[in-house]
Order: sequence, then C-alpha cells, then structure tokens
Amino acid sequence: MRKKPVFSAVLLRRLEAGVLALATLWAAAVTAGSDTAAAAVSALRASLPMEALKWELGDLWVQDQLSPATVLTIGESPLLLSARTAVAELWSTERAEEPPSAGEMEEIVTTPVEETPLEAPVAADNGVPARTLVPNDPSGYTVYGKTYISNSTAYQLSIPALGEPFAAFLSDEEPQILILHTHGSEAYTPAAGTSVVWSGDYRTTDTRYNVVKVGDEMAAVFGEAGISVLHDRTLYDYPSYSGAYDRALSAIQSYLAQYPSIRFILDVHRDAIEDGQGNQYKVVSPIEGVGTSAQMTLVVGSDGSGLTHPDWMENLKLAVAIQQDILAEYPTLMRPLLLRKSRYNQHATTGSLLVEVGAAGNSPEEAALAGRLLAERMIAVLEDRNK
Repeated sequence: MRKKPVFSAVLLRRLEAGVLALATLWAAAVTAGSDTAAAAVSALRASLPMEALKWELGDLWVQDQLSPATVLTIGESPLLLSARTAVAELWSTERAEEPPSAGEMEEIVTTPVEETPLEAPVAADNGVPARTLVPNDPSGYTVYGKTYISNSTAYQLSIPALGEPFAAFLSDEEPQILILHTHGSEAYTPAAGTSVVWSGDYRTTDTRYNVVKVGDEMAAVFGEAGISVLHDRTLYDYPSYSGAYDRALSAIQSYLAQYPSIRFILDVHRDAIEDGQGNQYKVVSPIEGVGTSAQMTLVVGSDGSGLTHPDWMENLKLAVAIQQDILAEYPTLMRPLLLRKSRYNQHATTGSLLVEVGAAGNSPEEAALAGRLLAERMIAVLEDRNK
C-alpha cells in the first residue's frame, strides 16, 4: 500500500526532468546567435510572452500560419474555431490574391538622384572606399526645411502638412517601441581577417555583424531613457528570403495583440550601394568628438501598391520630424527620405518606420554608432511631442 506514492513520485520527477529538458532546448533555440549574455536575455524576454500566449491558445505546435491575434478572434466563436482549417485556407487564398507589389515586391532603390559624393578620409579602414552623400540640387525631390524627400508615389505632397504634428505619442503604458528586422541577416563588412560565416552575399546569421546588433544598440539607448522597448531578434529572411515581410507582419500582429501599448515599430535594415563598376562602397558621416557613423535612410511606405494603408501620412510626418531634428544636429548623417508605393507593414501603427542603417560596405562599428544616434534623436523628438 505504501509503494503507490513512491511510484507517483518517480513519475513526477521524470515529468519535471522532461519539462526542464524541453525548456532548455527551447531556450537554446531562442538564444542561438546571441553573442552576449545581455543579448540572450533580451531574446528570451522577447520570445517568452509570445510562446506563453500560444500555449494559452493551445496553439504551440499548430502550423497553419494564423497569428495569435487571428486565433483569439475566431476563438470567440466555437463555430469558427471548429472550422479553423477552412479559415486558414481562406486566409491563405486571400493573401495569394494580393497585388504582387505588396511588401517586399517593390525594391527600395536608394541610388542617389542628385547627391554629391564627398571625400571621407576619417572613415575607419575596413578595406571599403568611403563616401559621404549629400543632396546638392532640389530637382527630383520634395524639400521641407533640411529634409529632401524622394517620392516615387503618385501623390503630390503638401509642404505645410509635412510639418504638422504626427499622431503617435509616448504614454505611461509599456512597452512603447518594437524593434524588429524583416531582413535580419543583412550584414556589414568587418575589418580584414575577421572570421565570419556568410549565409549569402553580405548576409550572415552572426548577430555581431548583421543589423540585429544595430537593434541591440538602439534598444539599449531607449531603455536607458526609461522607454520600454521590445527587440525581436528573429531573422525573418533566413533561411528563406522570400516571404520575409509576410512572416514579419504575422509577428507584428502577434505583438500588437499581446501589447496594444506599442506605438512605434522600427524595422531596421541596411542598404547596399555600388559604384558604376559594381564595387561596394560605404556611406559615412563624421561625428565631431565621437567618431565615424554610417549614414542612414528613412523609408516610408504608402498605399500606392493598392493595399490598405490609410494613415501613411502620419508615418511620413514622424519621419520628417526625426529627419529634421537629426540634420539640425548632424548635417550629413541622413540621406534623403524615401516615400514608396509599398507599405512595408507600416500600416500596423501610425508610428512605423523602416530605417536603412548604412550599407553593406560599412563596418559594424559605424552602423552601431548610427543606431545609437538615431535612437537618441528619436527620443528627443518624442519627448518634445509629449510636451
């Protein structure tokens, strides 16, 4: 009669060991690619809430591509939930019928329209020629103050409207900002002799040398200012580049379902710039007393592709405000702002921006500095907006 509890205790210990093993495997998978303990903790903090939500929804191993937000919605109706397979099929069909220009179909072209390449002798030597690109002619641009806008949409921009207050603002709720990387494997060029495992042309899963590191730097600056931020370090373009924007959008929807306090979403990329012979070069901005930073480009999407995005002008006003502030402090740090037809998932919030931090030829250190400077100036703009 006394052996039954002992048997139960053995089973309990085995169950605990199994759960611990699964938790260890999950943590190892989430933190793969993290090069520091802080980065690993950041990855766990970003992933744990999402996995907990999936567990609560009974959705942990379901692979029908429905986001937690969608599952929460259909879960309100037993009839819809019982027909989940059919709902997923209809959802997939609707996505397949979207215009081909959705998301990543429109290439972000940042070839200078009228920009003068200046000599940049102070740039750190990583073996890549350096240039500082600045606009020198308003032709082909919409100009507001110091901000040059390259507009490829059919919209005629109102100059006074560009200076109006933007909609998104900081609140007392947490978190406020989401940083992610649709093309997270986009990488930089470290100094000669650095050992890097490349997963493609100027791409790597090593977060010491790709745009995820820039996101780490930005998240740290926001955090130091007391602004709650989530940094999703997932590589949505690896192992498959195709469909990265779709996968990133699913994640964005899940984050917003769990954290409706998120006002600002920053999708951090990097550019790739070549000369007339196809040789890569880097774009830099000397920052007096600090060092050499990579130049940056803000990209704003619209509804020009035919997809719903009614509030794109709010994102543009935010971008203009940030660009104006940065150029007042660092005159060569920003390249012309790009307004494009595709929406780049920026319909999710009125505070969504895509930022190209440097180019493939820039060093990781130059890109990291740029990320910190952008975050610092964005904080100043948002705090001024809240006054």
